[in-house]
Amino acid sequence: MAASPTPVDTPTGHPAERMSTGARAVAVIVCWLLIVFDGYDLIVYGTVKPSLIEEWGLSQGTAGTLGSAAFLGMMIGAVTAGRLSDGLGRRTTVLLCTLVFSVATVACAFAHDPVTFGILRLIAGLGLGGLVPSANALAADLVTVRWRSTMATLMMSGVPIGGSLAALTGIPVIPADWFDIAGWRWMFVFPVIALIVLMPLAAAYIPKSLNRPEQHAIPGAPAVGHAKQGFGALLRPPYLTMSILFAVATLATLFAWYGLGTELPNLMKLQGAQLGGALVFALVLNLGAVLGSVVTAWAGDRFGPIATGMVAAALAAVGLFVIMVTPPSNVFLIYVMLVLAGVGTHGTQCVIIGAITLYYPNQIRGTALGWALGVGRIGAVLAPQTAGLILGSYADPADGVYPVFMVFAGAALVSAILLLVLLPVIRRVTARPASRAA
Repeated sequence: MAASPTPVDTPTGHPAERMSTGARAVAVIVCWLLIVFDGYDLIVYGTVKPSLIEEWGLSQGTAGTLGSAAFLGMMIGAVTAGRLSDGLGRRTTVLLCTLVFSVATVACAFAHDPVTFGILRLIAGLGLGGLVPSANALAADLVTVRWRSTMATLMMSGVPIGGSLAALTGIPVIPADWFDIAGWRWMFVFPVIALIVLMPLAAAYIPKSLNRPEQHAIPGAPAVGHAKQGFGALLRPPYLTMSILFAVATLATLFAWYGLGTELPNLMKLQGAQLGGALVFALVLNLGAVLGSVVTAWAGDRFGPIATGMVAAALAAVGLFVIMVTPPSNVFLIYVMLVLAGVGTHGTQCVIIGAITLYYPNQIRGTALGWALGVGRIGAVLAPQTAGLILGSYADPADGVYPVFMVFAGAALVSAILLLVLLPVIRRVTARPASRAA
């Protein structure tokens, strides 16, 4: 039987070990709540997209471009903040990212044209993209290696929980017209809670310094000294192949997950559902993703994160292919398959993040997370654009719904294949004898 990959452990004397269990728990919970708001902001565009198309007279292609704006910012923010979290500290980076995405998102409520709205979504994306790798790296520092992968998976449950809150909030709020203000604008006001409540909590409970020295990430790997921090250490042997495969698998996974998150209400409305009903489909998808966070946390701990992600991605592909051949009238089956798609797409990304926290040393863990999520955001950027182009290529956009589902299913299948390739790569690297260290 192949040797199991050996994760990085936490050295003694690290600042996190001097914190009480309660203080660690509070810090982790605050980070998780911030990711909940991150998830809300990610999915909120999908809930308001039909309203923007109607109010501003947007084409499907233009609406797709607006959807990509936040993901473009996330791509930049993930790479930049991941490196900053390793250099400047997790706490500073988390607070900065929260401030950026909260202020920019609230400002979206006051945008009166698509250009201004798109610019604000781009700025919000910088904070949104930076928060996830920084908060996950911070949480990994606060737990022992035994719970690191599980903690990363559970932390990522905040994304679909936030998405579920966006869908639930949108059902009563978007059709409303409070104080002569369109309901979709109110959807962007709620993240101010993160700014008012969570930022002071984060400043109070997240310790100022968590970065720690670690000599080796995996047996046989070279030491990562100060001069070899950042991408210079990440994109060189023995991490090079592993880093590339993690990044491309994340790209395919996020293409499917965020594509569904931003496009599902619009796709279901094109299929004839009323806006409230279309948002219920989005809610079901996100509840499936919450379930996926729990199931993959358990399975990843029992069977390994990579093998679990491979199976989860394959299940998502199956679910989306079934939706393609299911008549719109069979709502129950579509709900079941959307739960499966949510479990598979988001669950896969959770275990990928968990695996990264296991197999990279602290000095480059934030950079590794930022690298994978930053490259992965290319998929998130392309997904709304691709869906918009497909829908816009048909005289009746409703005819493009099934091809869009086919593309998302194909992306999930590609992710499963890449993880299958990654599994032996990790085993080979972790089995390297120490004498071969560079």
